[in-house]
Amino acid sequence: MKNITVIGSGTMGNGIAHVFAQNGYSVSLVDVSESALQKALATIVKNIDRQVTKGLIKEEDKINTLGNIKTFTSLKEGVANADLAIEAATENMTIKLDIFRQLDELAPSACILASNTSSISITKIASVTKRQDQVIGMHFMNPVPMMKLVEIINGYKTSREVIEKVTSLAKAIGKIPAESNDYPGFIANRILMPMINEAIIALYEGVGDVEQIDTVMKLGMAHPMGPLQLADFIGLDVCLAIMNVLYDGFGNTKYAPSPLLVNMVTSGNLGAKSGEGFYKYTAGSKELVVSEQFSKLPSGRPATV
Repeated sequence: MKNITVIGSGTMGNGIAHVFAQNGYSVSLVDVSESALQKALATIVKNIDRQVTKGLIKEEDKINTLGNIKTFTSLKEGVANADLAIEAATENMTIKLDIFRQLDELAPSACILASNTSSISITKIASVTKRQDQVIGMHFMNPVPMMKLVEIINGYKTSREVIEKVTSLAKAIGKIPAESNDYPGFIANRILMPMINEAIIALYEGVGDVEQIDTVMKLGMAHPMGPLQLADFIGLDVCLAIMNVLYDGFGNTKYAPSPLLVNMVTSGNLGAKSGEGFYKYTAGSKELVVSEQFSKLPSGRPATV
């Protein structure tokens, strides 16, 4: 597999394109918006320049990597010669199913169809295609160029041959694959999201404030980032969507999202991408400043709770 198509040029999509191109693969990056594609290329250049500055790659590697990427606003053109198509669109079931219906019609018959979904059922995604045995999950971690893990998710009908091909491919681009069966949250988010949700519940109930909760997990459990800061980094809307997948999938109240998480997403406080979540984010600053919503209250509980 040498021709890789990535659908969606956002944070995950441009990272996936970057990594494949840097490892010598021919990459077609597809998005409906030309401006989004140009923004993605600018991000890739910025990230590659950082690698050059750190001495991780040479200037000629930068030139080769960028030369391996072509952009398309037409899915038909972008997927025409694909050996593997990786969907990296927003975490929305309707959008993903629509993309896979189109991919099934437009991609070559031998093309493997993969989704970078963090929680949506691969079996459900595969069900809208006529090639269920060739549909698989490739859940990359953010930031893609730095994080080694790729969670390989097997749909109910994914063939062993496809699993082995995609696993080998992940290793070929310097990643470490971990295989998961297709159940709500897979492995990563089945474990991670309830922990984040529990941290939010602890804040909601006044057990500790934002800084105390994150400090305990960083210093006591050796986590590089506290769960509330991590939630901000992931996006609180994404966290809520995954918790809803878990709750709907298992029907168990232990997966019910915290009311505080629901309120924050409803209000538009989505974390780093919106400028405020549990912390406030200012462009160019790496200082962690707790959101005034929480810092003014001794218990750490927001006034609306």
